[in-house]
Amino acid sequence: MPISIVVGGQYGSEGKGKVAHFVARTSGARAAVRVGGPNSGHTVYADSGEKYIFQHLPTAAILPDVSCVMATGSYIDVSRLLNEVALIGLPVSRLKVDPHAVIITEQDCMDEHLVGLRAGIGSTLTGTGAAVMNRISRTRPIRFAKDEPRLRPFLADTKELLTGMLDAGDRVVIEGTQGYGLSVLHTPHYPYATSRDTTAAGFLSEVGLSPMDVDDVVMVIRTFPIRVPGNSGPLTNEISWEQLTAESGADAPIVEITSVTKSVRRVARFDSEVVRSAIRANRPTRLVLNHLDYIDRQGQVMGRLTANRMRALEVIERAIDRVVDCVGLSEEITLPLGVRECHQAA
Repeated sequence: MPISIVVGGQYGSEGKGKVAHFVARTSGARAAVRVGGPNSGHTVYADSGEKYIFQHLPTAAILPDVSCVMATGSYIDVSRLLNEVALIGLPVSRLKVDPHAVIITEQDCMDEHLVGLRAGIGSTLTGTGAAVMNRISRTRPIRFAKDEPRLRPFLADTKELLTGMLDAGDRVVIEGTQGYGLSVLHTPHYPYATSRDTTAAGFLSEVGLSPMDVDDVVMVIRTFPIRVPGNSGPLTNEISWEQLTAESGADAPIVEITSVTKSVRRVARFDSEVVRSAIRANRPTRLVLNHLDYIDRQGQVMGRLTANRMRALEVIERAIDRVVDCVGLSEEITLPLGVRECHQAA
């Protein structure tokens, strides 16, 4: 049982956390790997209904017996990571941190603030980009996880650990961050990008495993793409949350707040161009469409597709020339669509 990689097909916040948890749970994964830094928050709901937002841990951390791995390509805010560990009571034995993951320092955060990244490109100012720059420059002093006393109980050679799991036939899930449209290499809107590549290949490289072991690439998209607030780059067919709320027929306002900076996101109508590019770059084996509940809020039938949602699904599939395999009907519900006849509009 080899590797599943979860990627975003737009500008982040597609619901990858929920999907990564779903993939890990339904595949019986032995390990879940989180790459990147704390500049993105992934949301997941426990069976009890409790909501968690992780900036470091993979969302499968709330599942029993899944090892949580911070790979060599991770950029770690130690206090944030340990707070998440304490929040869910994660045993020491279930968190493995590679010795050569990079530590984000207070100076990294300050450097991003001083150069005006928030105003310039809508940065979250978590220090992730500055830590990446320090690593790449090879001229500035950096701290690795092996140099941080608080992380010593968790240190392990993660490449050796994960390779051993794969050799034993266990499933490994890599939970990617952000979205294809934010890749520093592939976005058409540079410099409005994150500090890393955000493709399946980029995430796999950060973990240090072979592409020969990947048999499952799960791309997540949403009906109404978003960007972070401020001067964060072009967003085709941008609308307001008030307009989306009115068109959906919702009784209460629909609005999204960023999980890291707690600011109101920008939102737009579905744009097929970025999704088609993401599909070409990642060649997903499965495609998940989230936020179908934004299409039709009146008379919402939980766990089913209404007629309006079904029509919207078909329009999107034609626009991207790709069948959708699963849909998200709420923050908690992911519905497989392997047999269309079983999920006809209610």
